[in-house]
Amino acid sequence: MLPGLEPAELPADAIEVGRILDAWGIKGWFKVLPYSADPEALFTSKCWFLLPSEKGAKTFDGVGKLKIKEAKMHSSTVVANAHTVDDRSAADALRGARIFISKSSFPAAQKDEYYWVDLIGLEVVNREGLCLGHVRDLMSTGPQTVLVIDDKQQAESVERMIPFVAAYIDDVSLAERRILVDWQPDY
Repeated sequence: MLPGLEPAELPADAIEVGRILDAWGIKGWFKVLPYSADPEALFTSKCWFLLPSEKGAKTFDGVGKLKIKEAKMHSSTVVANAHTVDDRSAADALRGARIFISKSSFPAAQKDEYYWVDLIGLEVVNREGLCLGHVRDLMSTGPQTVLVIDDKQQAESVERMIPFVAAYIDDVSLAERRILVDWQPDY
């Protein structure tokens, strides 16, 4: 394990939120590529779990816990420093590490706001009660988010895309794992 990383277990609710790009400056700061346009979880969580890069050289094995001192936006990336990463070479050793944060430490979603990870796998049903499939992915198109739905009930798998906007989304029930939509199978 690298100096500065505590051996740890990956929490059961861990979500991958970004990766470390490179060292930043000479005082142990590092650059992070966030996977979200709004990386609030990186700013609010003071404990990140790191796994080594899937590609390239690995500087550590297993899961490491990193206690974050500060994280902030810088241009299109996030820069951060940790309590136990004191210089550029220590920060550089983290390059490529994948960052996971426990979902329980994410900021609470506001009314009618959802984390994408919570929507993946939900059943999508139209107003007539017809199942249109399950959410496989979400895609940001700039002005709106689009649900990517797989319908495997037919002989051939069908992919549907439904804009995630109030005009088409009637209700999202995380408890029932279902999204009610105003959408027809032949759209």
